[in-house]
Amino acid sequence: MLGHEVLGRGHNRREASGDPTAHAEVLAIREAARRVGGWRLEGTRLYVTCEPCLMCMGAIYLSRIPVVVYGSADPKAGACGSTYDVPRDGRLPHHVEVVAGVREAECRELLEGFFRNVRGQGVVQQVRGSGLESSLAWKNNNDGRRDGRVVEGD
Repeated sequence: MLGHEVLGRGHNRREASGDPTAHAEVLAIREAARRVGGWRLEGTRLYVTCEPCLMCMGAIYLSRIPVVVYGSADPKAGACGSTYDVPRDGRLPHHVEVVAGVREAECRELLEGFFRNVRGQGVVQQVRGSGLESSLAWKNNNDGRRDGRVVEGD
């Protein structure tokens, strides 16, 4: 349906793939670009569980995504106000609107649970053995993955 069509999905696959750029946001953006047949994703929104990092914000700017919606802040690497504030940097040529704190408690709980499990089981075992590579959904992502989805704008 126009206005609510999911164009791309992703989840953090750094450990599983050995690729340091395999963040949820980047993977979702790549899939969306393939699907629309171009790199400009104007008129879309990116929904993520955790605040995007600097690399992901770079990909968001380069793909012209105008709106980012995230749940939980990332005080160690967040680039939407927690550690860095890329969207408010007036030197950049494009504006990205950020909606923070959507379902924040739920997202924080998911992320904390995920990292508790990772510390207890080891990252590679956790990624390969717990269904982290299954399909994603914003409302019922119950394993703590950072999932990125690009949804066509209203």
